[in-house]
Amino acid sequence: MKNGEYPDGSIVLRAKVDMSSPNMHMRDPIMYRILHQEHHRTGDEWNIYPMYDWAHGQSDFIEGITHSVCTLEFEVHRPLYNWFLDQIATTDYRPRQIEFARLNLSYTVMSKRKLLELVKDKHVNGWDDPRMPTISGLRRRGYTPESIRAFADRIGVAKRDNVIDVGLLEFSVREHLNKIAPRVFGVLNPVKVIITNYPENQVENMDLINNPEDESAGSRNVPFTREIYIEREDFMEDPPKKFFRMGPGREVRLKGAYIVKCEDFKKDVDGNVSEIYCTYDPQTKSGSDTSGKKVKGTLHWVSASNCIEAEVRLYDRLFNDEDPAGHKEKDFKEFLNPESLKILNNCKLEPSLKDAKKGDKFQFQRLGYFCVDKDSSDNNLIFNRTVPLRDSWGKKK
Repeated sequence: MKNGEYPDGSIVLRAKVDMSSPNMHMRDPIMYRILHQEHHRTGDEWNIYPMYDWAHGQSDFIEGITHSVCTLEFEVHRPLYNWFLDQIATTDYRPRQIEFARLNLSYTVMSKRKLLELVKDKHVNGWDDPRMPTISGLRRRGYTPESIRAFADRIGVAKRDNVIDVGLLEFSVREHLNKIAPRVFGVLNPVKVIITNYPENQVENMDLINNPEDESAGSRNVPFTREIYIEREDFMEDPPKKFFRMGPGREVRLKGAYIVKCEDFKKDVDGNVSEIYCTYDPQTKSGSDTSGKKVKGTLHWVSASNCIEAEVRLYDRLFNDEDPAGHKEKDFKEFLNPESLKILNNCKLEPSLKDAKKGDKFQFQRLGYFCVDKDSSDNNLIFNRTVPLRDSWGKKK
């Protein structure tokens, strides 16, 4: 067999155990099969390959493994695991196989076969696609080792199959990033605001705290100018009563800066708001406000003349069904979420982010947690959204 004298599948080597055993795995199981295929390490030197049950126990024994942790489907394999060890062991040392429930997450699949199918069919961009439940995918999306360990501690180890809400994983990374991520301003869907009574060409540096959860993180200067960008969704022409952001005749605070009042706006030929005209109250500067004014809305912003541009990739859950593989009569790929990736170009960010390095993590205030993607460069900054600030899927349900 080893020398390649027999064709594939013609003969096998079996262990003589017990053909009458109620456990089918103990009925003289196959140990070696013939396979004329080149190995990436040994080339074509070997023409026989061991079966998993045989290789498992002896590999653990040779490598000095004390506990071999498997998923529940291997529980019926344990008697054979022990039998093989009994044939080769010459001391009291024995590895021990322990089974536990597979970690199943909602809104994704954990089967390597199904994940490989997604990769091969190009539904995702490789094994490290930030939507994939792989270590490389989670790392690229911005998950920290600490958040994954905290998640593992929360769910524990079970002996029954169940599905863990992915919202708990997202909560764990929010909790950790809230403690360590610097706060920055980023406007993803910008519309220009012109503060008509603010001096032209004046640049005022606003001192903003980097992280209120970490005093040692210090502060930074963010330039404030006559023309700024805000989020397009933060303005409405005819806002309802409970809309506390910007609208005609309304006052809002620009975070870390001044209170401004919307006086007018202009639309382009397609009917979209292209510019908003405001006035500011010089007495309302954050940290030294003497006006006594109270406003309910606070908006983030960036200076139009001092901002930098970046690409932002908004990642969401890969599937729009809690258990995409749980429908026996449907292909799990039918439940792929078409909104799982949105790429936004020409996003406006505060200038401090120009020096951000690959893997750096930030909280874009009011928006979510983001990290610098591995495809990012000095000339083309790319940020991946790790998670939004709040769980929007809970509201949908």
